[in-house]
Amino acid sequence: MEKLYEGKAKILYQTDDPDILLTYYKDDATAFNAQKRGQIVGKGEINCTVSTALFQWLESLGIPTHYIDRPSSREMRVKAIKIIPLEVVVRNIAAGSLCKQTGLKEGKVLPFPLVEFYLKDDALGDPLLTIDRIKVIDIASEEQVNQLRDLALQINQYLQEFFDKCQIILVDFKLEFGVDKTGKIYLGDEISPDTCRLWDKTQEDAQARILDKDRFRRDLGDVETAYQQVQARVLQQIESL
Repeated sequence: MEKLYEGKAKILYQTDDPDILLTYYKDDATAFNAQKRGQIVGKGEINCTVSTALFQWLESLGIPTHYIDRPSSREMRVKAIKIIPLEVVVRNIAAGSLCKQTGLKEGKVLPFPLVEFYLKDDALGDPLLTIDRIKVIDIASEEQVNQLRDLALQINQYLQEFFDKCQIILVDFKLEFGVDKTGKIYLGDEISPDTCRLWDKTQEDAQARILDKDRFRRDLGDVETAYQQVQARVLQQIESL
């Protein structure tokens, strides 16, 4: 198969069908716009497993995703959509860059889910965009932006309830979307400990509760164990549905 693109966490391949692509999930880990690099053993398989489970579940609730099937433990066949170059971030609790940029205390529950748009461009540092900036650089229409916001809030509601049953707090997360040939919007990329901040509800200690890539970013150790916990809880909850 022809390699179309290799990113920080996945490789995308063309298949015999032009409408279907194959995504390979890597163990490579990056942080701070790829300034920090490393590996998390088993991460690719875990992220593929968690994303598969959550994509299938969201599809059952009416959220259109690019997921088709999973031919192997770390491979996913997906619809060939054109990714909109926007990272859509939903925040429920203050953490990460929100605290650094606003002075909010980490852990503060926000009065409403905060939806933010970032330009998907590593060379520019994935800057935060205003709605007017999105219009000026013309990467999405006003209608598309409204659709992305509505979908992100709907997905947030579903995921908050789901993770709560897993004894996990959904702090914030990043989504990516794309369009097919007809212009229909699909949820793309992945939903995993790489793209979500997840805190263990059973732990009170601020470091021990972290179950996501922040363990890698902040050199907290036990990264693989945290990812494995997320996978186990997600699959257990899926089986109970």
